[in-house]
Amino acid sequence: MAADSIDYGDDVMKIKEKINLDLDGLIENGPITIVAFGDSVTHGAVAHDEMNYETVYWNRLRKKIIDKRNFVPVNVINAGIGGIDAKTSVKRLDKQVLCHNPDLVIVCFGLNDVNGELSVYIDSLRIIFDRCKKSGAEVIFMTPNMLNTSVADDVAPIHYEYAKKTAQMQNEGRMDLYMDSAKKLAEEMDVTVCDCYGEWKKLSEKQDVTELLANRINHPTKEMHELFANALFEKIFE
Repeated sequence: MAADSIDYGDDVMKIKEKINLDLDGLIENGPITIVAFGDSVTHGAVAHDEMNYETVYWNRLRKKIIDKRNFVPVNVINAGIGGIDAKTSVKRLDKQVLCHNPDLVIVCFGLNDVNGELSVYIDSLRIIFDRCKKSGAEVIFMTPNMLNTSVADDVAPIHYEYAKKTAQMQNEGRMDLYMDSAKKLAEEMDVTVCDCYGEWKKLSEKQDVTELLANRINHPTKEMHELFANALFEKIFE
């Protein structure tokens, strides 16, 4: 899967095929390489000033793939950076993502993009999807978690005002609009959608999802990363 490949068709070896390689196939095609491309959630952020690279979704996914068959090595490149959005990430796509010649790129943006213009978010995703597909990689757009729906008593004081803003954006439908628009774009571009946001919306019908956010704003608890990992695993091997 050369980085300069332009076609994205049936001749591209998928992870679900590559995991069954024998020794000769492994020598020829190499290990599985996944790049997780996103913001603070992908970076590994949990509670305020806390990072955890063991419980983050992409590490959980890696372990699930290895459990399926451990002969083929699975390498995950963490290209998540806290506080970043899709627009800013376009310029780092080549040297932080595509340079690794990935078999799969998991794209997860939206939590910070919701602070900006919808058109900028969608245009940026379009560039990311297009260039990742042209590289020969599989591409999955994973929708992120919901924002907080209430302002928790234990939110970090420094983030109190922002928590009010994010709750408003979530409750008034701004986050829904961004996710619906992003999913529509992905479908138009034949990019696989792993709709974790939809799963969070289902959870929100029974409880205040703010309790499922470690920082009470936008970082899922360590346990909730399992939802992302399970959804990705099912999407890859369905």
